[in-house]
Formats: sequence, structure tokens, C-alpha cells
Amino acid sequence: MNTIQDEAKLHTFLKSVDSNIEKLNDKKIIAFFEFLGLKDREDIPKDFLDWENILVVLPNREMLNEIKKYKDSISRISFVTNANAKQIHIYDMNDWKSATQKKTALQIRQFLKTNFGGAEKISKSPDWVKLK
Repeated sequence: MNTIQDEAKLHTFLKSVDSNIEKLNDKKIIAFFEFLGLKDREDIPKDFLDWENILVVLPNREMLNEIKKYKDSISRISFVTNANAKQIHIYDMNDWKSATQKKTALQIRQFLKTNFGGAEKISKSPDWVKLK
């Protein structure tokens, strides 16, 4: 047997299998986002499957605890909690990494108030409390 030909066949086969795994994982991501109610939202980017990794921003820890069990069964997704968010958001993980790189935990907490799903509280909001 020619080991070079066998090795080339093996690499071709493995590439095919990897491609099928990626397609199945994409289907898992789509099903998961439908489950979360993100399918028809206008603010959800339509090209999220093109991202290398997807960051799912959740508004509270209870929600994180409910859905983190899916993290191990779906590749390419990560979760973060942003208490300043009013709903679930998704972002490109590379955007998160570049935005939070070289920031302390306190700086990231401040950053999350207005970024990655955070909504700045304004005086017209009933949640806003003005200190005297």
C-alpha cells in the first residue's frame, strides 16, 4: 500500500467529517437561539454563524444557571452575565476580547453599564434613582 495516498485519503475524510460536525453544530446554535426567542428579533445580527465564537450576554445569573447546561453540548458559544442588560444579546467573542483586553474587573463592570447589552439608566426611567 502507498502510505502517502492513504494519508491523503485520511486527511480528506477527516476534513469531510469536521465539516459535517461544524454544520451540525451550526444547527444546534440556531435551535438554541430559537429556544431563547432570538430568531425573529431585529437587533440580533444575521451573520452570527460566521463568527468564530459567539458570546451570549444574559441579564441575570438565574438565566445563566438555567441554560449553562447547553454550553458543553454546543461548541463555539460562551456566556457572560450583564446585570445592566434588559434582555439576552449576542456578540462576536472577538469584539468582547478586544473591548475587555487589559481592563480590570472594576473597569469591565463599569464598561458593561453601557456596552454589551447594558442600558444606561436615564432620569425618565422608573428604575433610575437620583441621589440628593
